[in-house]
Amino acid sequence: MIAPLFLAHGSPMLAIEDNDYSAFLTELGRTLKPKAIIIFTAHWETENPTISTLDGVYDTIYDFGGFPDALYQVKYPARGSVEWAEKVGERFAAADIPFRYDRARGLDHGSWTLLLRLFPEANYPVVQVSVNPYLDPAGQIRIGEALRGLDAEDVLVIGSGVTVHNLRIVDFRATEAAPWAVGFDDWIIEKVEARDFASLARYEELAPNAKAAVPRAEHFVPLLIALGSGDPASQPQVLFRGYQFGTLSNLSFAF
Repeated sequence: MIAPLFLAHGSPMLAIEDNDYSAFLTELGRTLKPKAIIIFTAHWETENPTISTLDGVYDTIYDFGGFPDALYQVKYPARGSVEWAEKVGERFAAADIPFRYDRARGLDHGSWTLLLRLFPEANYPVVQVSVNPYLDPAGQIRIGEALRGLDAEDVLVIGSGVTVHNLRIVDFRATEAAPWAVGFDDWIIEKVEARDFASLARYEELAPNAKAAVPRAEHFVPLLIALGSGDPASQPQVLFRGYQFGTLSNLSFAF
C-alpha cells in the first residue's frame, strides 16, 4: 500500500540543485515501488481533468525561462500508460466528473523535476493529470475522492504544487522563512492532520495570510486533490517542511 502524497515542486532548479529537500525526495523515492504514478501538476490547467494517455516516452517540457543552460539539457524519459490512464478515466466517469484524454502532451516541470528526484531511472509508468484552479475547493477534494483505493493497488497518487507560492514577493536574499508564510502553513498542517475538509474548503476566508500565500490557486489545489484521494482511516503526516527565498514552501504530506 502506497499513501497518496502532496509534494512541493518549488523552483525548476530542484532538478539539478542539491539541498535538504532534494535529498529528502531521493530518500523517499527509494522507499517506493509503485505499479504506476498518477500525478496532478499545477502547470497544466484545463477546465476539466485531462489525462495524459500514451504508452510511449513523454517529451520533457521546459515551461520556464531564465535558468542555467544545464537545466534545459535534462531529459526525463518516463513512459506513459494507456491502461492506467483509462482506469483513472473510468473512476472519473463513475463519479460523474467530466474529463478528457490527451495523447500528445509531454511532462511539464511540475511533474518531471519531482519524478527525476524520486525515481531517477524513470522506471515506472506515469499518468499526468491537469488541474482547474477555478474549480471550488470542494470540487478539488471530490476529484481526489474518485481515486480513493488506488493506494491499496500500490498506485502512487501525487499532487504536485506548493502551499505558499507567491513569486511576486520572494526574497532571494532571505535566510529565514517569513513569519506570515509559516503562519499559513501552520494552519494548513492543523487542518490537514485533523482531516478538516470543511475548513480546508474555506481556506481563502479562514486561513491567515491566505491571499498572500495563494494569490492564484493552481499550486494549492493539488494539495486538496491528494488529500481527497487518501484513506479516511489514515492519519495524514507531514513529510518535509522548509522554505526557500523566505516564502516558497516545500511543505509536503502523506495521506
